[in-house]
Amino acid sequence: MQLVKDRFNYLFGSTKGLILVAIAMIGIVTAVWGMLSGPMAEMGVREVVIKLLGMKIVQAEREGRIVILYHSIAMAIIAIETYMITSLLKMKPFFKIAINAIITVGYILTMIFGMGFAYFGHNWAFHGIYIFGLSLIFFAGVLLIIALWPWNPEYYVTDKEYAHTNKGADLERVAFFATAVTTVISALFGAVPGSYFGNGFETFLAENIIRLPEKTTMEYSIIGHLHIMLALICVMITLIIGRWLNFKGILHKVAMPLMILGTIVLNLGVWGVVTPLEPVAHMVIYVGATPSMFAALLLLIWSWSKLIREGTAHIQKPSFGQKIGALLRDPLKFGPTWQMLFMNFTTSGIGIFMAIKLDEVFRVWPAREERIELTGHWHVLSAIVATIILLYFGDMNGFRGKLRQWYGWSIIILSDIAFGAVTVFEMKRLFVPEAEQQPLVNGLMYAIDFGLGMLMVILAALLVYRLIDLFKNKGRWIEELDHELAREVDK
Repeated sequence: MQLVKDRFNYLFGSTKGLILVAIAMIGIVTAVWGMLSGPMAEMGVREVVIKLLGMKIVQAEREGRIVILYHSIAMAIIAIETYMITSLLKMKPFFKIAINAIITVGYILTMIFGMGFAYFGHNWAFHGIYIFGLSLIFFAGVLLIIALWPWNPEYYVTDKEYAHTNKGADLERVAFFATAVTTVISALFGAVPGSYFGNGFETFLAENIIRLPEKTTMEYSIIGHLHIMLALICVMITLIIGRWLNFKGILHKVAMPLMILGTIVLNLGVWGVVTPLEPVAHMVIYVGATPSMFAALLLLIWSWSKLIREGTAHIQKPSFGQKIGALLRDPLKFGPTWQMLFMNFTTSGIGIFMAIKLDEVFRVWPAREERIELTGHWHVLSAIVATIILLYFGDMNGFRGKLRQWYGWSIIILSDIAFGAVTVFEMKRLFVPEAEQQPLVNGLMYAIDFGLGMLMVILAALLVYRLIDLFKNKGRWIEELDHELAREVDK
C-alpha cells in the first residue's frame, strides 16, 4: 500500500508528475482518436478501431464530437501550463495546492466523461460531469488570478535586471496576471453560446461557415473564442519559456510592457467581434498581435545571444561557425524559441498573408481549399505549442548527453518536417495548378505522416521510460519528489 501511496504522491503531488500524467492522457487520446482520421479511414483502420472499442459514430453528430475532442485536449494543455506557472512563480502554498488539485480533477473529468459522452453513446450524466469538469477548470483559473496578483509587495522585484514599475511591481508577473484574467473572461466567450444548446443554437465548426455572408452573434462568439483561446495559450507558453530561461535585462524591460499591451488589446479586438465595433475589430486584433509577437522576438534575440555568449566564453574571437555551433549546442534550450520563429513561417505569417489577400486570392479558390488552410493553421499552431512543452519537459527531466541531443533534435526536426509539409499543402494552389497537384500532395502526405508518426513514437518512448522508472523502488521519481519537497521547504 505504501508503494502505491508514494507513487500517487509523485504523480499528483509534484509538478513533474502532474505534467507527466497530463502528457500521457493527451498522448493516449491523440494516438487512439488519430486512428479515426481521413488517412486512417482510407486504409481501413478507422472502422477496425470503431468496432474494437465499441464506439457509436453517427455522421450527423461529427461537429459535436470534434468540439468535445478539442476541448478535452485543450484543457489538459491549459492544465500543463498552469502546473508550470505554479512551479515557476512565487505564490502562497495554499494557492499552489488548491489550483493544481482543482484543475487536475477538472481536466480529467472533462476528458474522460466528455469523450465517453461523445464517442460511446450519449449518456447525459457523462455530459453533466463534462460540464462540471470545465467549471472546475474555470474556478482554478479564478484562483490562479488571485494567486498571481502582482501588486502584493511580497512579490515585488528586488533585482533591477527585471522589468518592474517605479514601486517595484514585477511586470512579468503583471503579464502572467493579464493573460490569466483575459483567459478566464474569454472562456466565458465560448461558455455563453454553449449554454444556449437546445434553445436555437446548434454545434458547428468555424471553418464550415467562413463564407456565409451573414453570421449570428453566437457564431461570431464561438469563432472569437476559438481564436483568442489558442492565442492566449501561445502567449502563456511564451511567458513560461521566458521565465524558465531567466529572461532579463534591457530586452526584458522592453518586452514585458509590450506583452501586456498586446494581450489586452488583442482580447479587446476579439471581444469587439460580437459588438457593433465588429467592422473594425480585426484591425484592433492586428494592432494587439503586433506588440505580443515583437515581445516574443525580443525573447528569441536575448535567448540566442545568451546561448552564443555562454557557448563561446572560452574563445577570444569566435568565428561565425563557432557561434552557430554554440547556438545549436543544446536543442532543449534552443528549440522552444526556434519553434516560435518557425511558427511565423507556418502559421502567423501565413495567417497575415491570407487576411491581406483574402478577397483577391483565397475567396476565389473553392471553399474546400480555404477550409484546408484554416484547419491546417489551427492544428499546426496547437502542435507547435505541444512540441515546446515536450522540449521544456525534457529539460525538467534532466536529460543529459546523447539522450538530450537525440530527444531534442528529433522533436525539432520531425515536427518541422510535418508542419512545413502542412504549410505547403495549405498553399499549394498558389504555385501548382489543380490538375497537376496530385504528385505534390502525395509527397506532402508522406512527409506529414512520417513526421507526426515519429513524434508519436518519441512520445511513447518517453512515457514508457517514465513508466519503467515509476516501477523502480529507487527510481528517478523518488529523487524528483524529494527535490521538489525540499524546494517547497526552502520557499
